[in-house]
Amino acid sequence: MFGYRVPAPDEAMLISGGRRGLGGAPFRVVTGHGKFVLPVFRKTRFLTLAMCESEVAETCVTRQGIALTVKAVIAFKVGNDHESIVNAGQRFLSDQDQMSILTGRIFAGHLRSIIGSMTVEEIVTERQKLATEVLETSKTEMAKIGLTVDSLQIQSIDDGDTGYIDAMSAPHKAAIQRQAQIAQAQATQASVEAQQVAARNQAEYARQTAVVQAEYSAQVDRAQAQAAQAGPLAQAHAQQEVLAAQTELALRAAELRQQQLVAEVVKPAEAEAERIRVLAVADAERMRIQAAAAASHDRVALDRMLIDQLPLIVKEAAAGLSGANVNVLNGADGLSEIAAGLVSQGLTILDSVRKNLGPDGSPAAAPTGAVEVRGHGRKDGQVDID
Repeated sequence: MFGYRVPAPDEAMLISGGRRGLGGAPFRVVTGHGKFVLPVFRKTRFLTLAMCESEVAETCVTRQGIALTVKAVIAFKVGNDHESIVNAGQRFLSDQDQMSILTGRIFAGHLRSIIGSMTVEEIVTERQKLATEVLETSKTEMAKIGLTVDSLQIQSIDDGDTGYIDAMSAPHKAAIQRQAQIAQAQATQASVEAQQVAARNQAEYARQTAVVQAEYSAQVDRAQAQAAQAGPLAQAHAQQEVLAAQTELALRAAELRQQQLVAEVVKPAEAEAERIRVLAVADAERMRIQAAAAASHDRVALDRMLIDQLPLIVKEAAAGLSGANVNVLNGADGLSEIAAGLVSQGLTILDSVRKNLGPDGSPAAAPTGAVEVRGHGRKDGQVDID
């Protein structure tokens, strides 16, 4: 749009004319956005806010009086705040290249001042300390002209033809050379040892290779020999297996024949023998039962016959007492006792006859004595019955 101006991201737009800027500045500062500017009545200029670089190569004298040429690089820019932009705009807006020239001069002066208070050893070994002190001493002066320093790098320090720095580094160089020589000797020794180890390893490898080859040849020979014998051995094994199978078959046939004989001959014979034994036992048991029954029947008949003869036996015993001299003292009770005695004698005789008969009713043995009933007198005139 006509009259509308926008600064770049690394620029500050300075508008002069009209009312003053902040803090009584002779112009207004615009950054980061656009602004409508009236043509003819307003004037617009742009100040860079980008990073700038300045190089310094200055000859400085140390505290020891030794001249050193120091080269450094300074990275700086216009500050981002309003005050820094106004200060830099008033000084460098018409010729912005002067910022690098002025910055180099400022740092050259501070370098001479600070190096003059230090020794060569401190400058060489403590470069960061030198850069920090230069930055600190130049910060206030740089801020007055609206510039800020981002970094300061000491690139080189040269003593010219004096050779002081070389002399200072000579002991270190000698030590380094000694260390290098020692390291070289150690490396050479290690190389020789490595070569010796490699030679020994090579010899060992050759020996092991020969052993392996010999073992391989032996294994090949054994394999060939086994292969040559494989045919006959296989045939012999096959025949052996056939014979074993035939033997197994014969044994199996014999077992089957034995089982068949047991089933067809032995078992029927055992069954027939058991049947005959059972029949014999049953027949013997039947005969025993019949004999026991017959004996029991004969004993019953004998007992009945003896019972029938008991009165006769008692009668005969009483007849034997008829001629005896018997005195009955207690009357009817005495007669009863005599009668009871005769009956007891008859029962005793009957029992003896039973014992002398066998199980079938036949006489078992001849009687060893006779039953005798007799009486004999006593001095008191009584009769005892035996």
